[in-house]
Amino acid sequence: MRRKALLSLLLTASLCFSTAAVWAAPEKNLTSDQAFDNKIVKRIKVENIYNHIAELSKTPRVAGTPAEDRAVEYIKREFESYGYDTDVQEFEIYTYTEPDQLELHVDGITFDPAPSSFQYGVNGTVTGELIYCGLGAESDFEGKDVTGKIALIKRGSYTFATKILNAAAAGASAVIIYNNADGVMNGTLGGPDDGYVPSLAITNEQGEALKTRLDAGETVTATLIVEGAATDKAMSHNVVATKKATQKSTGELILVGAHHDSVEGAPGANDDASGTATVLELARVFANAPTDTDIRFVTFGAEENGLLGSYEYVERMTEEDYERTVGMFQMDMVGSKDAGPLIMYTADGEKNIVTDLGAAAGARLSETGEATPYGMEGRSDHVPFTEVGIPAALFIHAPVEPWYHSPEDTIDKISLDKLTEVSHIVGAAVYQAARPDTPALGKAKVAPKEVDYHFEERELE
Repeated sequence: MRRKALLSLLLTASLCFSTAAVWAAPEKNLTSDQAFDNKIVKRIKVENIYNHIAELSKTPRVAGTPAEDRAVEYIKREFESYGYDTDVQEFEIYTYTEPDQLELHVDGITFDPAPSSFQYGVNGTVTGELIYCGLGAESDFEGKDVTGKIALIKRGSYTFATKILNAAAAGASAVIIYNNADGVMNGTLGGPDDGYVPSLAITNEQGEALKTRLDAGETVTATLIVEGAATDKAMSHNVVATKKATQKSTGELILVGAHHDSVEGAPGANDDASGTATVLELARVFANAPTDTDIRFVTFGAEENGLLGSYEYVERMTEEDYERTVGMFQMDMVGSKDAGPLIMYTADGEKNIVTDLGAAAGARLSETGEATPYGMEGRSDHVPFTEVGIPAALFIHAPVEPWYHSPEDTIDKISLDKLTEVSHIVGAAVYQAARPDTPALGKAKVAPKEVDYHFEERELE
């Protein structure tokens, strides 16, 4: 990625004008724009999205496994059935075998449900004193002697890997991370690292019970056992289908993406079969739509391993594609009936072309005329694009549902209304930029009427 730093700076500069514009229609053209929206949204069949989710979520789709291979073949076959030439990008990743022995012993506490492990965690048996270390930031270890001890850390704000590496750097021999919401959690560390120490995950109730004893001044000793875990190399894949402009081309490119993998043990109906299924349905709808802009539909592998598929995709982009890509729409977890309302997250917390288009589409399609809000959050496949200067945003419902990354992420939790909302907004937003009667986004001389949409401080979890 470092070799493209100069290109990143050039891209950021070249896109400054474009990101300042808000791509909403003037009031006098509102009816006209809604008519154009209907050319896309009226063709979207939410039942198709639901059926794709049902097929994809029959089993977990862990990256680098035969289950991911089957999902890739299914996605490729669907893209090809719409008439697309489809490319499958293969890349190397690490896979993880779950431990066959996982134990946590603390006098006075019975751990039911049992603790869970972290993907790419390491083996070991550790007995030591528990020390509460907040959220696991570097500052949370200042003034605390954790050498040879077990750090008790609460979930939130930082990745699991960051928490564990910070604890290990401070001298801790093991880590216990407890949930910040009800239920169990299945977490990933993103990949192997020699700096990890043995670690376990427990529920919020269990963690708070331990913290209460520590707060009361009690010395609490724990024994943590993780054995049988193994990390190996494997192959994951991105699936890429490109729609060429059907009218005189602007030369520009729009990306629409989602990740098709899930975590171990989770069928991933919402995370992220819902996004993948929506990409498939939008690809079907746009296959015969008139456009003067190329549209590329991508499903990424190994997102759950640390955004590996999207980083791989960005690494393989040609300089021409960097220069002509005006925006990237990422859909992740867009169908759960028990998640919060829709929000557009950018990695830097700033508005851009993608959020402008999404807000304008949301305002046109909403019964109340209210625009979709935006916020700041990373942790999905929009991040690598932002890092090289391409405007990108994550479309997601937040806060996420209680069974995020759990075996309960199943098809019965999917809402047709939420699938409809996101597919219509993203479809209309993409079409506003790609339809033949609108100017090339990077070449527009006059900024259209601004749509008022606001920043929200909304936690993803």
